[in-house]
Amino acid sequence: MGKPLNVGIIGCGKIVAQYLTNFRRLDQVRLVAVADIDPARAQEVADSYEGVRAVPVEELIAADDIDLVLNLTIPAAHAEVALKAIAAGKSVYGEKPLAATTDEARQVLAAARDAGVTVGCAPDTVLGTGIQTARKAIDDGLIGSPISATATMVTPGHERWHPNPDFYYQPGGGPLLDMGPYYVSALVTLLGPVVSVIGAASHTRNERTIGSGNRTGQVIPVNIDTHVTGVLVHASGALSTLVMSFDAVQSKSPNIEIHGEKGSLSVPDPNHFDGEVQLFPLGGESWQTLPVSAGYRDSGRGYGIADIAGTPAGVEPRAGGALAFHVLEVMESVLSSAHSGAAVAISSTVERPAPVELADLAAQPQEVTS
Repeated sequence: MGKPLNVGIIGCGKIVAQYLTNFRRLDQVRLVAVADIDPARAQEVADSYEGVRAVPVEELIAADDIDLVLNLTIPAAHAEVALKAIAAGKSVYGEKPLAATTDEARQVLAAARDAGVTVGCAPDTVLGTGIQTARKAIDDGLIGSPISATATMVTPGHERWHPNPDFYYQPGGGPLLDMGPYYVSALVTLLGPVVSVIGAASHTRNERTIGSGNRTGQVIPVNIDTHVTGVLVHASGALSTLVMSFDAVQSKSPNIEIHGEKGSLSVPDPNHFDGEVQLFPLGGESWQTLPVSAGYRDSGRGYGIADIAGTPAGVEPRAGGALAFHVLEVMESVLSSAHSGAAVAISSTVERPAPVELADLAAQPQEVTS
């Protein structure tokens, strides 16, 4: 057994609580320090987690006892923080998306390559039993050759529940860049890389009203498209239709459906780690719930970092920078196509990440190889 991967967190906003919960269960990860532009928020996290210190951002990046920086800042700051951490010799794992643009993301990957450090990126939901059981069903031929997929995420807007939703409605935000990483990462994991896209988008309101927290009732501007539709052409020939909306109220459709020549799969919400996978075989009479057969059981945010801890040196992590870059390029290209009206070829490609065998990662510490 190797020693755990020492992690420092930059950004102590709403999402940090989920990482803290899972870090307490993962022997592969040891949280040592936290930082935030608001020192009080960092101190609150440090006070809640034994052995963790709150420090300024620059001090955390320079710290000798940190192997990996977990970047939980807003999307516009992802690249800047990652590049500083890499320059200090740290591996990085970021919340999605990898960066605000593919140009910035390319710089991050190039810097990491030159420095010999690892880049990982959310979402790690694709490592859970939901998406992995669906992948195993496809790989085992239960639906035959995949033909198409649909992926739908609709909500009337994050301002209804988020106390500080401003960044969702500025460049770098929006339904596709915010929620699309879950769905596109799942589609690439299930069906392989994308070679071209075409998109359309709309903008229905210029303002939103905050519905919770200290700023309830405050009006914020909207400067991005809030309903996006795209068609993704996979290298395999399968076609995926994507609908991402901050305008629609609710959907009765499954989050993701995969259709093949021998059957169809209903795939659970890729924003979660588990959920039922259902199969309707050709000639069948009803949907059948498949047994859980792959993925990390009882997993949650932060499992991608624990997975990195067990990844051999020189091997791309499952929730790695290459996948995150490809997903970002797909999303950026859908938005570009929506504005131009023309199909856009995807220049990057990526291998489907290695499948995850059914395992209880929290109970199985792995050797740190970074």
